[in-house]
Formats: sequence, structure tokens, C-alpha cells
Amino acid sequence: MASVLTSEQVHEKLAALPGWSVVDGKLHKELQFADFNEAFGFMARVALEAEKRDHHPDWSNSWNKVVIDVVSHSAGGITDRCVDLCLAIESIYRPAVS
Repeated sequence: MASVLTSEQVHEKLAALPGWSVVDGKLHKELQFADFNEAFGFMARVALEAEKRDHHPDWSNSWNKVVIDVVSHSAGGITDRCVDLCLAIESIYRPAVS
């Protein structure tokens, strides 16, 4: 089982996760898109990545808004796997400019 990160470790990792915070012991981000299609397309891409990693976010969607919370339920807190999933989510949300 993955080790739960300390508060200090989580704070350090947040430096690489723009717009993410810790809310109720979970990595949390709220995103807004142009419309429902863009929001849902983003969620579909994240779902594929989450499935590959076997680590799934708690999330909700309302028209053009997506709210994401990431925590390891089995470990009982935020782990490196959580941070890695958030980094993957960021790469989907903010694709690198080539």
C-alpha cells in the first residue's frame, strides 16, 4: 500500500500543481470550460488516464464546470499516486505547446 504523504510533503508537491489545493484532506481543483462538450471531453480523456493508472478521482460535472477531488481511499490520504494522477490531469487540461 502506498504511504500517505505528510502535510509538508503535500505542500511541496502543490508547487507543481497550479490551482490545486487541499480541501477536506483531498487534492482539489475546480475547472471551467467553454461549454458542456468541452467539459465532458476533458472528463473522458481523464477517465482513460485514470483507468490506466487504476486510480480514480471523485468528481462532478455541471454544464461547463468540473470539480475534481483526488485521494487514496485505500491508503487513507494523499499519496504520490494521487499527485501523479493530478499531474496527468494537468497535462490533459493544459497540453504542452509545441
